[in-house]
Parts: sequence; C-alpha cells; structure tokens
Amino acid sequence: MTAPTRSLLLGSAIVLALAACNKKEEQQAPPPPEVGVVTVQPQDVPLVRDFSARLAPVRSADVRARVPGVLLKRTYEEGTDVKEGQVLFKIDPAPLQADLSSAQGQLASAQATYTNAHVAAERARQLAPQKYVSQSDLDNAQATERSAAASLQQARAAVTNAKINLGYADVTAPISGRAGKQQVTEGALVGAEGVTLLTTVDQIDPLYVNFSMSSSELQSLRQAQGQGEVNLSDTAHTKLDVVMNNGTRYDQQGTLDFSDVVVDQATGAVSLRATLPNPQKVLLPGSFVTVEVNLGTRKDVFLVPQAAVQRDTNGAYALVVGSDGKVARKDVQIENRALKGQWIVTGGLKTGDKVIALGLQKAREGAPVKAVPYDQAKAQAQPGGAGQGQQPGGAPAPADASASDQPGGDAKQSDQGQAQ
Repeated sequence: MTAPTRSLLLGSAIVLALAACNKKEEQQAPPPPEVGVVTVQPQDVPLVRDFSARLAPVRSADVRARVPGVLLKRTYEEGTDVKEGQVLFKIDPAPLQADLSSAQGQLASAQATYTNAHVAAERARQLAPQKYVSQSDLDNAQATERSAAASLQQARAAVTNAKINLGYADVTAPISGRAGKQQVTEGALVGAEGVTLLTTVDQIDPLYVNFSMSSSELQSLRQAQGQGEVNLSDTAHTKLDVVMNNGTRYDQQGTLDFSDVVVDQATGAVSLRATLPNPQKVLLPGSFVTVEVNLGTRKDVFLVPQAAVQRDTNGAYALVVGSDGKVARKDVQIENRALKGQWIVTGGLKTGDKVIALGLQKAREGAPVKAVPYDQAKAQAQPGGAGQGQQPGGAPAPADASASDQPGGDAKQSDQGQAQ
C-alpha cells in the first residue's frame, strides 16, 4: 500500500471517529426540563384580617331582691330562657302586706282629718262676710285645712310605696334571655343590708363580638388607603366570619357596628365590636373565637399558588421564567395569610411574569427550562410524580399550607402595603 493511500485511510478514520463522538455528545445532551408556570396579572382581592375575639351578651341584667324578706322559692329552671316580667323568685309577702295595711289605715285617718278641716274652713268662709267669725279664726281654719290636705297626700304616697314594695315580693325578670344559676337558697334573708343578687339574665341572641386592632395596623391601613393601595369598607356594613375553637366556621355572619375613637393607653389598641346572630343559641357569652373581618379591598396584587413561593434566610422568593427561557429569582413581599390556597403577593412581581409553580425541583437559577401552563402541567403530572411542589434540594414547599401559615419574617417586614 502506497503512502498516499495510507494517509487517506488514516484521515477518513479520524473524520469518522470525530463524527461518532459529536453524535454521542448530541445524544447525551438532555432537553430543557418542563415546568408549570402561572402568568400573573394584577387583581383586586378582599382585605381580610384575623382577630381573636370574645363573645358577650347584648344585654345582661342582675336580678336582685329590692325589699327585705325571707326567700320562699325559686319559680324558674336554672339555665333556661325566661321572658321579661316572668316571676323568678318569691319573697315572703306577709311583712310587706302588713306595711300596706298600716299605710292604708293612716290614709283613712288622714282622709277623715282633711274632711273635718275642710268642713270647718268652708263654714268659716261662709260666715266671714257677716262678721260672725274673726279674720284670725278664718285664717286658722284655712291653715288647718291646708295642713290636713298635705298629710292626706303623704298618706296616699305611703300607700303607693307599700303597694310597690309588696309587688317586689315577686321578683321578675327585667329582660328576656337565659337565666343563670341561683345565687341564694330558699330560706335565706335577702335585701336586709341592701339589694341581694339572686341570679343573672343574659340576652344571647344576638351576641356582641368584642375584639381590638392595634393602632399601628389601623394607621397603616388608612395610610395605604390614602396611597390608593386599598379601599376600606364602610364600618356600618363591614361583615365578618366567626371561626370557633374547634376550627369549624359558624354559619352566621356578623356585622361591625362600633369602632372606638380612642386608643387604649394600656394596650395601644382600638376597640371594635360586631353584632352576631345566635338563633340556635349554640354560642355562649365569654367564649373566645377567631373572627375574619373583611376590611375592604387590596388593589393590584398578584395571586400565586402557595407552592410557588419559597423561603430562605433572605425571605420569601419566587422563581420566574425570563424572556430568554432561563430561570431567575425574584424576592417577593406577601400578605400574612393566603386566599383560597394562594399567596397574595404585594410586591416583587410585575404583570406578565411567568412564575414557576410546578417542577421547582428541576429549576435552577440561570438554567434554561421549558415553560408550560400550570394547569396543563398539573393535568399531565402523575400522582406522586417527580417531586411536585418541592424546593431545590428536596425540601418540601408549603403547597398545602393553611391560610393561617405565616410568611417568612423578612418578607413580612418588607411588605409596605400590608397593615402592620
């Protein structure tokens, strides 16, 4: 074989080897990973806040003994509903009846005295023109008549007072509501040294819901309203939902009806109150509940799935797909509560950003990815698929976080739009 031939064969072998290597490298290069993205758009969302609250009766009245006497019996069942004017206790009426009889006797005596004085005065007035009685006798007769009339009026008032006291022997409910426990047993002397508490009647339908808002938060809300970031509701029409201690949501909505105008110096908070219907009387005064108050509307914010927001030592952030198809990080500010499984992002994103919400474990900052709509990617994902909703490094993201989960501390501090 000649030298040129050997050179040609060697060159061909080198070319074939290089082509095979290039083909192998091309086969080993993987395509960009698919990630599900949400294209965010600004929108208005309800401005909801959670507060700890305590229930209180709309009206509460103490039932007390207003006259002295021995308590004979209780005429109601403890813990049941009573009507206004219903007799709850009976006090021994015998001494009060005796006082009434004595007052009536004094009234009869005063009536007789007045009648005699009136007859004498009338006679003197008739005889005075003929000079049969002196002017002094006439004046004395008329003075006696006037004194007798005053005594008669006092006697009538004493009878009225005795009748009122006798009526207090039947202790009645001052309001309609639920009567509490009996405070004094039968046979006890009541009302001897002032009014004696017998029981309490509470009106529990509706109920008052008492809670407070920090003055700094209220100031932030009003400042945000002035800047056009929020629209606050009219206090008279603000609705609230009640969540009981066991996590269940009460089936009636309350209405905010009072907002104090003075900040409590001890707590630095403003007192608020709402009225809550309680037709089934399942809620009891004194109970602690959580209220969700719709204070208005937060304007131009973004809603992203909870799985799209991750946290590190720098705070909350989201990964977005840029116009070049590569992953970029954006620090975000979020509300301290979620809305229907989505975080409310108040800063850090802009209209049209493609936020990665599915396949986060496959996304790396600066690396290219293939963006597909979130709903499509979610439908294609198999149950228990490749690390759905995980953070880089395998840490699970809070995809199922409840609405009460708090965002990272730095994110909360940097949220200038929310009320703190």
